[in-house]
Amino acid sequence: MTEYDSKRSRVNRRNFVKGAAAMGALGGAGAFGLPFHAWAQGVPMQYDGSKFQLRAAEPNAKSGGVLKYGITSRPPHFDFHQSGTINSLGSQGCMFDNLIRRDPRDSGQTIIPDLAHSWDIAKDGKTYTFMLRKDVQFHDGAEMTSDDVKATFDRIAKPPQGISIPRSTLFAAVSEITTPDKYTVQFKLAEPRPPAFIMGALASGWNGIVRRKTLEDNGYNLRRVVDIPGTGPFKSQRRVEAEIWVMEKWKNYWNKGLPYLDGVEFYHALPFSPELGSALLSGRVDYARLLDPGSLRKVKATPGMSGADFYQSVIQATWMNNKKKPLDDPRVRRAFHLVLDKPVLVDVVKDIAPMMVGGFIYPFSDFATPKAELSKRLGYQPDPTASIKEAKALMKAAGYEKGITGLDYLVREVASFKLWSQAIQAMLQQTLNVQTNIRTAVESVWFDDVRSGKFDLAIGAIVSTLLDPSDYFNAWYGKGGPQNYSAWDNPRFIALLPQIDREVDAKKRLDLIRQAEAIMEEDPPLLPMSWEKINDGWYNYVKGHNPKDYFGIYDVVRLDTFWLDK
Repeated sequence: MTEYDSKRSRVNRRNFVKGAAAMGALGGAGAFGLPFHAWAQGVPMQYDGSKFQLRAAEPNAKSGGVLKYGITSRPPHFDFHQSGTINSLGSQGCMFDNLIRRDPRDSGQTIIPDLAHSWDIAKDGKTYTFMLRKDVQFHDGAEMTSDDVKATFDRIAKPPQGISIPRSTLFAAVSEITTPDKYTVQFKLAEPRPPAFIMGALASGWNGIVRRKTLEDNGYNLRRVVDIPGTGPFKSQRRVEAEIWVMEKWKNYWNKGLPYLDGVEFYHALPFSPELGSALLSGRVDYARLLDPGSLRKVKATPGMSGADFYQSVIQATWMNNKKKPLDDPRVRRAFHLVLDKPVLVDVVKDIAPMMVGGFIYPFSDFATPKAELSKRLGYQPDPTASIKEAKALMKAAGYEKGITGLDYLVREVASFKLWSQAIQAMLQQTLNVQTNIRTAVESVWFDDVRSGKFDLAIGAIVSTLLDPSDYFNAWYGKGGPQNYSAWDNPRFIALLPQIDREVDAKKRLDLIRQAEAIMEEDPPLLPMSWEKINDGWYNYVKGHNPKDYFGIYDVVRLDTFWLDK
């Protein structure tokens, strides 16, 4: 038992052992032998992982070699906590560890120990206690302690003025984070939340632990700190902007035996671009993420190569600046929503990016309106005639029967967004006589402009951590939400949010979610264009990974179990 456990007799050793046995017996099921969607019912309230040690799933894993990884790597800045793009975490993720993490061996469907080896969740669900490993070093040689965990999550949960962290809403129920001793940290909640929600939030790949001193030395803003000291399996060695980021094995990594690789070289290529597919198929990289559909087909047809596609935790959307006329009028916003032919938008990028039609809720989740039902709704019907008629009536009622001119349409510099913006520009012009001026910008400019409200329309993508609406309803659509770029504020929706967060009866909660969805259909917070899937490809000598059932590309980013069989 840990020092913390020996001091507190209320912790039941038998329950800890049961949890450890379940963790060790993982197969293809979700956490502790349960499917992923049932994880909330299966999470052990107490777990002793002091003997747990992660290894690759393959028994013959060997060390050595450098992995060449193709991925978009053009971060808007270097503070990954403040970021919401794979341009940041895709390459930086391997530099950091989490308090707890998702298991790379089962596509991240299980929560396992990380810097915390054990945990204890109080019976009332309001106190989460984590016991930390000892002798963990940051890359600058400093020891990691509970002070660093507290400083990290204090900033995430309650960002200082001038700091915006997209995942802060996950921890809205956290009232206090305490450090009983050097190797113990406690999260105290004002009111209980389902353990799956809190543990899933803590395990997000975005929530890597950084050093308290690093935060203090930089005014709690790490945007300009290229080499942030982490405790992860790799440390930064060399970086060339928009070309390559070279990582080397951290020789003092606490998990002895990991990582297997001597290093990783991240080669920048735009998502879904022919250049990325070519780099993989020609052997210039060993692994590529965000392949276009054509390249994935070639990968799967090539001997010695494999590929996978999986759901992504992202919505592709156009935001409407509610602080500017005429987009401050919900009738105009709904009219725009109705005339976007969503099946056509999916078809427009079918050769570039794998997408699917959906509304304001993840279309592949248990919370979504069934596809057959959604396709009968205005704005989603295969025949857009009725939707366009309703949209024109709304524009007339709002006083814009003759149309609108000169809207600034901010577009992220990605092939799919460029194509979509042109298609949407044509749809708005042809149906409602709305004229837009397309303005393309790189990620750093795009994110700065949407956060400062320097746009009328803006097309891009945002990410959530969990499938649960309590996550993204607050972050994407809530008043003041960190990714509510439209500055949307609907009082009826806002009133529903705490009810959704607190409701434990599944049927009652789904009814509340349906009410929220109906409000968004009438008064859209954004224009949903499609929902994304991800294509990965690799050579078969790349081992130690299992992407087939990932939910998004932001939770399993460590690369510590990757190894090269050559």
